[in-house]
Amino acid sequence: MTDMTNADVTVRPATPEDRPAVERLWLMFRHDLSGFEGVLPAADGSFRSERVAYAFAGPGWAPYLLHCGEHLAGFAFVRGLDGPVRVLNSFFVVRGARRRGFGLQAAREVLTRHPGPWEIAFQRDNPAAASFWPRVAADLAGDAWTREPRPVPGRPELAPDLWISFTVTSRGDGVAGRLP
Repeated sequence: MTDMTNADVTVRPATPEDRPAVERLWLMFRHDLSGFEGVLPAADGSFRSERVAYAFAGPGWAPYLLHCGEHLAGFAFVRGLDGPVRVLNSFFVVRGARRRGFGLQAAREVLTRHPGPWEIAFQRDNPAAASFWPRVAADLAGDAWTREPRPVPGRPELAPDLWISFTVTSRGDGVAGRLP
């Protein structure tokens, strides 16, 4: 067992050579979310993965790999880099790295790479996300963040996602202003 309490958190852009690792992590991510979304894998055991393709090739997207020391520990997909609001489209930390401060450090590193307005969505039925994302927002924006429910596009049978909005003003000094 690796002690991650004092391990360095490293976030780096994912390259095309990293895509097979990201695709394996994607399966774990989608498996975790399937419990909240009621989605089952396809006959070949895969889940929809068009977001992986977008993250690597879509305009305004950026994929990141998260490392805990020398170990691969997750990924993040950012979209909206070519628009007025950045969106943390997907964020995943493997279970072995959770609940030790790794996720907060990794999220902070990803978000502060792209100062400006941010939005992050999560399922209200996901208790870990419902606890984690407000902590991230408070860490980066103090009290200057909002939370609002929004319907899931094309999925009226699902409960609305919760969206957190805040602004990161510059890399490393997450002081924020409320979004309009």
